[in-house]
Amino acid sequence: MIRKLAKSIRQYKKETILAPIFMAIEVTTEVLIPYFTAELIDLGINAGNMNFIVKRGIFLILFALLPLLSGSLSGWFAAHAAAGFSANLRKDLFAGVQRFSFSNIDKFSTASLVTRMTTDVMNVQMAFQAIIRQAVRAIIMIGMALAMVMHINASISIIFFVAVPLLGAGLTFIILNVHPLFLRAFKIYDKLNSLVQENLHGIRVVKSFVREKTETRKFEDISHELFINFSKASKRVAFNMPLLQICIYACMILVSWIGAKLVVQDVMTTGELMSLFTYTMQILMSLNLMSMVFVMIIISRASAARIVEVLDEEPTLKQPETPVHDVPDGSITFENVDFSYVDDPEKCCLRGIDIHIKSGETIGILGGTGSSKTSLIQLIPRLYDATVGVVKVGGHDVREYDIRALRNEVAVVLQKNTLFSGTIKENLHWGNPSADDAELKRVCALAQADDFIEAFPNGYDTYIEQGGSNVSGGQKQRLCIARALLKKPKILILDDSTSAVDTKTDAMIRKAFREEIPNTTKLIIAQRIASIQEADRILILDGGGIAALGTHDELMAASEIYRETYTTQMQGGGDFDE
Repeated sequence: MIRKLAKSIRQYKKETILAPIFMAIEVTTEVLIPYFTAELIDLGINAGNMNFIVKRGIFLILFALLPLLSGSLSGWFAAHAAAGFSANLRKDLFAGVQRFSFSNIDKFSTASLVTRMTTDVMNVQMAFQAIIRQAVRAIIMIGMALAMVMHINASISIIFFVAVPLLGAGLTFIILNVHPLFLRAFKIYDKLNSLVQENLHGIRVVKSFVREKTETRKFEDISHELFINFSKASKRVAFNMPLLQICIYACMILVSWIGAKLVVQDVMTTGELMSLFTYTMQILMSLNLMSMVFVMIIISRASAARIVEVLDEEPTLKQPETPVHDVPDGSITFENVDFSYVDDPEKCCLRGIDIHIKSGETIGILGGTGSSKTSLIQLIPRLYDATVGVVKVGGHDVREYDIRALRNEVAVVLQKNTLFSGTIKENLHWGNPSADDAELKRVCALAQADDFIEAFPNGYDTYIEQGGSNVSGGQKQRLCIARALLKKPKILILDDSTSAVDTKTDAMIRKAFREEIPNTTKLIIAQRIASIQEADRILILDGGGIAALGTHDELMAASEIYRETYTTQMQGGGDFDE
């Protein structure tokens, strides 16, 4: 885990090394100051040597500036290294998520990924900074102060050689008991973030159904669960302070008692006893600092495990060793395809799909809810891989293509349309960043979006709020269709993408498709037969398999389901399910 996280240090290795080096210089000078002070007392003050007092005093003043300078440099390098490390870690996490296939993303909730990139990274950043600065300070201070205590009087050093291991064992016991609680608490954080995200996203629905109190109660329940877990963890972590206090006071009493006897016996000087008290406080304060670092490590350990879980996740879709970069045409072939979201042949949502679609052909797709219409079309741009069988585009298995090259030739307007915060023009440029204004207007005219865009005061510079909340459902669908058309794809897939527009607009969009992009293969999922009646062929899915395939006239003659659905809709009935 540590090796995995350390890869994100990268260009901040120099700062990561310099921070503890300057800290070591600071600690060394701090440890030597009491030793020189003891000499000042014994050889200067007690001996009445004013010349020695002046020289040693000036030396100590100048010597004290060294830890001030080195400590400041250590703090600067540590802060820079920690901030850079966390920035790289967030970048690595985000880049990893961008490489994920849909199968990978399905394993992590959106809220969980947000928590890992924010709260978890911040916890690891704080622990990293504490390790390269405070932990280094504490360890070096304890080691050097113990060495100076042994130099002054070896018998007194035994006190610390007993106290330090006892404190270390106590802190280790606390860490082992608290870690599972923090791990559980961060999972509750994910639930809390998910609830907040869901509530804010659907705030209009919440208010329209007057469910504010219910949502508040759900939030309070999860928040209380989080409170209970953190309370348990905090109570156990709190034991480190009483344990530390016991060690501090026990050591101070023993050093005072034994040291006073040695001074009376002329075994030790007054200056040495004074320096012993200073070294005792340095050791005990370092133990206190180490306990604080341990608490940070306890918290960050759970966060680090969650971060590494994402970094270790391997994309299920792999690039071929020698990929095909050119898609010859828009032909599509399904050869005995089965598909399962859990990669289990026994749990397939699509079975025995065998169909060949010619380049430039228009295929309508009908099916009831849960008939796997969306699952079928997601195999074409390789958002998922078929569990059994082969999906071909342009005569090649989709797994042979460079994924980027394949998806650049397949434009998909999914069932859930997404617009990003920014202007209409910026959203359209997702389809083609280099498209000029004339091209934008052309595709918007094809998608029947140009009229309502021009009606906005700022036209194509109109700002779209997050998720497209300031445009209607039909306007959002038409903007997404225009964005897809800008790609000039060989294959265009519309997944129920005109459900929010009226029948007249729907007909105009279909007419534009026939006239303007005749060579583009078009797959149109719809609930209204009128939307696909003029398609070259219509595919009916039922239970994950092909129930019927043919033209409108052929299906009217041969498919009872299609005929009944058509008759019902023409008489003012409902969609395919009804």
